[in-house]
Amino acid sequence: MVFVNQQRIPRKRTYLMCSPEYFDVEYAINPWMDPGTPVDTELAVKQWDRLRETLLDLGHTVHVLRPVPGLPDLVYAANGALTVDGTAYGATFRHPQRAAEAGVHRAFYAEQGWRYVESGEINEGEGDFAYLPEAYGGLLLAGYGFRTEPAAHAEAQEVLGRPVLSLRLVDPRFYHLDTALGVLDDRTISYFPGAFSIAAQRVLGQLFPDALLADEVDAFAFGLNLVGDGRHVLLNSEATGLAAKLAAAGYTPVPVELTELRKGGGSVKCCIAELRTG
Repeated sequence: MVFVNQQRIPRKRTYLMCSPEYFDVEYAINPWMDPGTPVDTELAVKQWDRLRETLLDLGHTVHVLRPVPGLPDLVYAANGALTVDGTAYGATFRHPQRAAEAGVHRAFYAEQGWRYVESGEINEGEGDFAYLPEAYGGLLLAGYGFRTEPAAHAEAQEVLGRPVLSLRLVDPRFYHLDTALGVLDDRTISYFPGAFSIAAQRVLGQLFPDALLADEVDAFAFGLNLVGDGRHVLLNSEATGLAAKLAAAGYTPVPVELTELRKGGGSVKCCIAELRTG
């Protein structure tokens, strides 16, 4: 059960984002993308700016990648790597349209002095990995079925020294784990059961009995593509039902409008990678 009115304590975090200066839907590599639907790039930048300013207003640190012409999906900064204790496990993208993004992220981590490990397996960073430092000794939840290969789960475990729980995604509309499951604090998750295999649902139910379950309406509104700092939960403004559940559980929902970036199949979390130095 979720404890109503439980006091939630935020923790200052460090994030990585990339402006959608060159964002557009030029190809379709997930069910949400339609190259025939026009994108208002100016509005996308304004909405992204508000998201970044919200993080700053909450006291978090935000690093910014320089956008690159020809890489419209670089705005989805969460996909470039997974970081734990000062080590960055780099992405190797499934689709050639995004392959060059990996080099941009690699250069950033090199400039920052991080230990960077280039992946030998297809994975898309925090798109398919979620880290819970206070759950089960520091657990990595890992999605597969559409983008990331299961072999990358084992590789991440070896690189990062954290246990990895593999979860099979079964609905292509939830092509990344972060479209179906969100981390609210360092040990608590919210997820949409229908995005996962029956076996994965059972495992999640056993390990996370206190999870907030999202319904189909909020899941399809990208409500689970969220970012939480322990108290505040930034989520898509259309996910009103999930916002109410979060408030009842003692969190402070922070609705964010990202209509343009949703056209590429992403929302709040897709735009934000967490940088974990230890």
